[in-house]
Amino acid sequence: MDVLLVGSIAYDSVTSPAGKVERALGGSATYGGLASSFHAKRLGAGTVGLVGVVGKDFTEGDRAILASNGTDISGIETAEGETFRWEGAYKGSMAEAETHATYLNVFEHFQPKVPTHAKTPKVTFCANLHPALQESVLSQTQPTRLSMLDSMNLWIDIAREPLLDVMQQVDLIIINDGEVRMLAEDENLIRAAATVRAMTSVSTLVVKRGEHGVLAFHGDEIIALPAYPTADVQDPTGCGDTFAGTLAAYIASGEGALYRGELRNALIAATVSASFTLQSFGVESLKSMTPDAFEERVARFESILS
Repeated sequence: MDVLLVGSIAYDSVTSPAGKVERALGGSATYGGLASSFHAKRLGAGTVGLVGVVGKDFTEGDRAILASNGTDISGIETAEGETFRWEGAYKGSMAEAETHATYLNVFEHFQPKVPTHAKTPKVTFCANLHPALQESVLSQTQPTRLSMLDSMNLWIDIAREPLLDVMQQVDLIIINDGEVRMLAEDENLIRAAATVRAMTSVSTLVVKRGEHGVLAFHGDEIIALPAYPTADVQDPTGCGDTFAGTLAAYIASGEGALYRGELRNALIAATVSASFTLQSFGVESLKSMTPDAFEERVARFESILS
């Protein structure tokens, strides 16, 4: 297995200026897994495996979506009860979601169990989960190339020390600019990023900046990229997870120490992949993305960067 991805699987109800959707397939493992498996197949990088939990209400059609592109879903547990649900809305610039309701359901007692055959992936990716669950996953796996995690402001607020502890156990951290500032208690982003790197000793810090792109700190080097310019924004849910899943697949396709050029190419691919996700509600645009459409958009993006 090349990428092991652990995260949430959910049904989302989302409202935005473009409309609304009820009980759409979502969750960090869903978006991240679909993106990762798409690119793993395209790059010949091997298998992506998912670990998560769903309820008895989870449909066979949605299970088939998770298993697309050869994704290994043997690590997805089906528990008594209903699947995790989230309800939220976007307004104005749609930069941030407003949460209306969260129903943890079977996710409340989720304890990740990594299948035996998935314990030595090239990349272990802990998507946004409580730090204790991320630490559990890391203790069950021995990635042969790199380990990485994503997080959110909630864990900084209620589990700061466990979060810092688990951050010290990975090679790459993905968080957004607001979370970097929260962790460092410093509004200057560059200074805050340096503080977070010192606090965690992480090799690579990737800072998501939404419509302003991404800033990555790797060794002594900095990579700055804009967002892909997109006029058609319907639902930003899952963009960050799509970004991270793409990054994991690209890293899994390489060997040895991660180098700057490889990371920059992975960040370009991740940025472009996320631009597909926000053009539909749920996973529809991500599901219908083709290699030709993706590569055409990458070429357009690189022409902007040159």
